[in-house]
Amino acid sequence: MAGHSQFKNIMHRKGAQDAKRARIFAKIIREITVSAREGLPDPAANPRLRAAIAAALKANMTRDTIERAIKKATGAAGGENYEAVRYEGYGPAGVAVIVEALTDNRNRTASVIRSAFNKYGGALGETNSVSFMFNRLGAVRYPASAADAEAMLEAAIEAGADDVASDAESHEVTVGIEGFFAVRDALEQKFGQPAEARIEWRPNMTVALDEDKAASVLKLLDVLEDDDDVQNVYANFEISEDIMQKLSA
Repeated sequence: MAGHSQFKNIMHRKGAQDAKRARIFAKIIREITVSAREGLPDPAANPRLRAAIAAALKANMTRDTIERAIKKATGAAGGENYEAVRYEGYGPAGVAVIVEALTDNRNRTASVIRSAFNKYGGALGETNSVSFMFNRLGAVRYPASAADAEAMLEAAIEAGADDVASDAESHEVTVGIEGFFAVRDALEQKFGQPAEARIEWRPNMTVALDEDKAASVLKLLDVLEDDDDVQNVYANFEISEDIMQKLSA
């Protein structure tokens, strides 16, 4: 299990589904707010807003809720002013962790993030202290049913993508961040809305974890991911399927 996709594998371990859904909605609305303010409120002319709306619809947020969030973000009242902040540090076993947040209070968020690292055997570092262990790239993902591997590869190359990985379940198209929106839009025109499309941090080196260390790392990541200010968490670890099954039991 790779660190960049850890939450897909552990979400089923977490209870309180309604509360979790509310947290997901809050994070998405925050992203809609920031993207609508930074660009035009028209998703056709604002790629970041278009991506946020796609994520909202995937999470089953109603279009009325989405429209209200956009109107609130661009209205005279304005509401909260969020800014993007990145935190970096080391978790248990020397695992590198990157936390992306949208916050209206840097001091509050930094305090919460630092406390989580300290409590679960890690240490918050300076900006760029671990990012050299990751590559910044765009990823567009489709289910395998969207197209066969050859058709996806051909379309991705034509759009300007860097690589395509296809298996029995899915296709993943990767591209440098400067070409991300162009590739995503070209593939969307051909294959429809992707299952997921975002710019992310992908580890270029990983740490293999035993059961005890894996449990500690996952506890830290759970706490970070549950914070309202946190949008994304990335870490450079690997956990074997056997250990993951034990931890998920």
